[in-house]
Amino acid sequence: MRRSVTKYFNSFTDAAPLAVFRIGFGILMLASIIRFYLNGWIEKLYITPKFHFSYYGFEWVKPLGDFTYLLFIICGLAAFFVAIGYKYRIAIITFFLSFTYIELMDKTTYLNHYYFISILSFILIFLPANSYFSLDAWKNSGKAFQKIPRWCIDCIKLLLAIVYFYAGLAKLNSDWLIRAMPLKIWLPSKYDLPFLGDLMQQEWISYAFSWSGMLYDLLIPFLLLYRRTRFAAFLAVIIFHVLTRVLFPIGMFPYIMIVSALIFFSPRVHHQILNKISSWFNISKVKFDNNKLFQNKPKQKKFTILVVAIFFILQLILPWRYLLYSNELFWTEEGYRFSWRVMLMEKAGYAEFKVVDADSGKRFYVNNSDFLTPFQEKQMSFQPDFILQYAHFLADHFRKEGHSNIEVYVESYVGLNGRKSKPYISADVNLLNFDDSFEHKTFILPFYDEIKGL
Repeated sequence: MRRSVTKYFNSFTDAAPLAVFRIGFGILMLASIIRFYLNGWIEKLYITPKFHFSYYGFEWVKPLGDFTYLLFIICGLAAFFVAIGYKYRIAIITFFLSFTYIELMDKTTYLNHYYFISILSFILIFLPANSYFSLDAWKNSGKAFQKIPRWCIDCIKLLLAIVYFYAGLAKLNSDWLIRAMPLKIWLPSKYDLPFLGDLMQQEWISYAFSWSGMLYDLLIPFLLLYRRTRFAAFLAVIIFHVLTRVLFPIGMFPYIMIVSALIFFSPRVHHQILNKISSWFNISKVKFDNNKLFQNKPKQKKFTILVVAIFFILQLILPWRYLLYSNELFWTEEGYRFSWRVMLMEKAGYAEFKVVDADSGKRFYVNNSDFLTPFQEKQMSFQPDFILQYAHFLADHFRKEGHSNIEVYVESYVGLNGRKSKPYISADVNLLNFDDSFEHKTFILPFYDEIKGL
């Protein structure tokens, strides 16, 4: 066993797939940053709001006012330099840090694919993605290598497989498979789609999408790995992600997954892609074809493999942390984020906050729109850590206005996946008695229902 592992980590493969992946990743990330700016989301999401919801442990990460634009510019430039492979190591580290900072500025904007981009860019720091068909390799032949360790390609395949397979496991629940929720809510709203609008009104379509989505996520990594099914699987990737892009506003994620799936193809396919790029930009690809092997020094190699191994152990374990909580995951959302649970819930909430002077007994109700944008208020209304963090913000705000010894209560109701709204937070609990943490939030009322499955 040990000999086989050693042999694997000493084996090499063509660097072309990693080069194509680097180019595609960089271009898509640059397009994402430009798209964010053109849609005015930098202003709307990070500059306009008076208050930002922080991730636990990252409260120090805040928007930078007008300098937030500069942060996005740095991130976009880093993505461009990654694409062309110029000063690659500095560029990918800069991209990882800037993009992750952007992601952490306000958890209201949390999406699975933002998390995917952060961890993918982290792993790319340790890969020789600029060793072939890059500006670094062009300018310095000492940095040009056509052969790289096989695990450098396989670790990206493994990360993609984890994302898909865990997303499939998450769909093995009664709401998704037996009730076809939340697709039974979402799909009929697409009545205005050309050709598909009428079809989306049929109930059986919701069930077909639910079951096929589950099977797709569970099987697609294996179908992409197997040579005989790879081309058909890639067509399925294109169809699946184009369809999800048409039906749901999920940004660049479908294109990222389509481009990423190319990594499963043989080097021959990637050389064809690079030949095409060479013809477009009049690049002499022959200069990169030197058959040289990329090899780190022994200590550096051991360190890199150790970091990558720890990274994947964490990725395999982290999605299961919800098992540490006894209550219904979809209701409490404790352990829900960062676990590849993609589009599994439709929640709607209502939260009215009451501030009480404990000395005089005087009370008043808060107008949430005085402090939150409509998007922030919507997200806050059904997520308990948001509610708790907002309660502490309100307490700090009104203390500054001269109120002392105050208490904060909330009357809240939440509807989950088509169920009637139910009381969510105990209305007689002073939220200031609780601090945000990873512990179970005992002020969340019971679900009084059961969602079977993982």
